[in-house]
Amino acid sequence: MDSALERIRVLVVDDHPMWCGAVARDLEEAGTTVVGTAGDGAKALRIAPAARPTLAVVDLHLPDMSGVELIAGLAELPDPPHVLVLSASGEGEDVLAAVKAGATGYLVKSADREQLLDAVRRVDAGEAVYTPGLAGLVLGEYRRLSARTEGAGESSSGQAPSLTPRETEVLRLVAKGLAYKQIASRLSISHRTVQNHVQNTLTKLHLHNRAQLVRYAIDQGIDGDED
Repeated sequence: MDSALERIRVLVVDDHPMWCGAVARDLEEAGTTVVGTAGDGAKALRIAPAARPTLAVVDLHLPDMSGVELIAGLAELPDPPHVLVLSASGEGEDVLAAVKAGATGYLVKSADREQLLDAVRRVDAGEAVYTPGLAGLVLGEYRRLSARTEGAGESSSGQAPSLTPRETEVLRLVAKGLAYKQIASRLSISHRTVQNHVQNTLTKLHLHNRAQLVRYAIDQGIDGDED
């Protein structure tokens, strides 16, 4: 068994029972713990808090909500899981919408078992993983957002939008990979306060999700230790 896979707790969300079951079976046989399966977004959001997945494998087309809405909902959990999209669609709009909502991996369903397991392993470790051909699309979007932030986001004095000391500290811990609950504990503030700081920072920087915040922090040198 792969020790990296054994520690991963997975939630599989897909409205096709046979496909959902096949993915869950492949993951369990490889050593992961499948903590739940769901055929719709409502069930996924209902069981996730108690199941505590570290990673969610999500289809984009669900009967009650879009996969993008589900990804955004998972991101609001106290301990949000990493999200790997497994979709039949390789359309650019779908990929970018998923990434903006918080997904850090995107595979099309033509991926084989080994590609899926490799993506699960890497996304759970915090890496960004995309089906070949899609990575360039996502990188191009990051560059476009960066250019927009440097332009429209700058103040009249030519400086980037200013963050408060607390926002900067929260951003530094987000970039280090800490979950919101861990950040709240370290800073002795509530989980909700952490979420508010993150949302304020996203608004100021004209960014959309945690992955983009991490990239911004790295670009600005905010991700290092201050201790």
